[in-house]
Amino acid sequence: MTTMNTRTTQQWQAADAAHFLHPFTDFQALAKKGSRIITRADNIYLTDSDGHRILDAMSGLWCVNVGYGQQALIDAATRQMTQLPFYNAFFQTATPPAIELAELLAEVSPPGFSRVFYSGSGSEGNDTIVRMVRRYWDVLGQPQRSVILSRHNAYHGSTMAGASLGGMSGMHAQGGLPIPGIQHIEQPYWFEHGGSMSREEFGRVAAGWLEQKILAVGPDKVAAFIGEPVQGAGGVIVPPETYWPEIQRICDQYGVLLVSDEVICGFGRTGHWFGCQRFGARPDLITFAKGVTSGYIPLGGVMVGDRVAQVLIEQGGEFEHGYTYSGHPVACAVAIANIRLIQQLGLVQQVHDDTGPYLAALYQKLADHPLVVETQTCGLMAALQLGRRDGRGTGTRGQRFDEALSVGMVCRGHCFANGLIMRAVGDRMIIAPPLVITRAQIDEMAVLIRRCLDLTLEDCHRNRWL
Repeated sequence: MTTMNTRTTQQWQAADAAHFLHPFTDFQALAKKGSRIITRADNIYLTDSDGHRILDAMSGLWCVNVGYGQQALIDAATRQMTQLPFYNAFFQTATPPAIELAELLAEVSPPGFSRVFYSGSGSEGNDTIVRMVRRYWDVLGQPQRSVILSRHNAYHGSTMAGASLGGMSGMHAQGGLPIPGIQHIEQPYWFEHGGSMSREEFGRVAAGWLEQKILAVGPDKVAAFIGEPVQGAGGVIVPPETYWPEIQRICDQYGVLLVSDEVICGFGRTGHWFGCQRFGARPDLITFAKGVTSGYIPLGGVMVGDRVAQVLIEQGGEFEHGYTYSGHPVACAVAIANIRLIQQLGLVQQVHDDTGPYLAALYQKLADHPLVVETQTCGLMAALQLGRRDGRGTGTRGQRFDEALSVGMVCRGHCFANGLIMRAVGDRMIIAPPLVITRAQIDEMAVLIRRCLDLTLEDCHRNRWL
């Protein structure tokens, strides 16, 4: 029983500043400002401690795919808590929810994925990837194949291995990262790196950076390449259509395992069950979390393709890796209810056929705003690149703002003040709303976005940034 209804916002903020260290936060700055206190949620809306209604265009943290307040998930957790609140998967033991969820995950995953290794989060899932990939090659008698390749500005979690796989320079500047055996190539970000190339041409060039790195490291030393189908925390970087097919060809040519990090893109976000299906990739391993339970209960894991699973099962002996909460029965029960609800509501097809294209059309209209120099969408993920127009016409590339101006954070401030959760990655404004969002709610969201862009434009003129 909390004291939610007996404390004021200021009292909550004081207690928060005194005791709670937030993730990815300047603790001192937050303590001075005071946290935003969220007390309730329903459908796609949040309510804060002052009673303000907020449209959550980020699905919590890319995860609340079925929206807030779904009774089927609440009931699943309650029933499982009553019957078996916890048991572990060690000691040659399993629980019915873990087994049933494994069957269901195999059903909705791409062909060739019949087994799962559970974790408690996406970060833990990617730690598992590092262990599993290196174990796979060790069992095959090629222990020197230990180097894992990733991309700059990728996000694969914040544990030591996850943060190392990721390519976030700020994270690597703290804690002696990356750990040995992980290297990076440039990201397929056409706005930044495309120059005069078409998107299609740039996609092939960007994929070619993987081949160059494999040859530089040595094909006999490269174990795997990991990538998000769409880079989420990096700014919703949607790669050109030519990118992933060429990545697949290169991995096939050199025998490199392909890992698709679907922590954000999985469970309908792109209009497919998994993002790799949207872009035509055929990975050997898939990391998942977030949308598997719609964030109601923490759960993550790795879908293990048959190529890898057969080696580990038939030749690998004991795999010295696991977690206390691998296959947690309550988390698995909620995941089962969540996936069944996604199926019953037809959300994957809805995003593919209806709301995804509708969002894309509205974003094309937002491209006419004077602050917007690029728009990208993929299913129910979208980005607006803020910048100065370069005079070549609507929707073409322009100039970025000076980073020191923090125009994206100015825009984010207007979003929060006007009842909209929209994330800023530099000057790239991104959204990933719940999959249950309707056309009418997308219209409502678009009105809020344009209002906040207008207010940001006024600030830019007032401060002579334009």
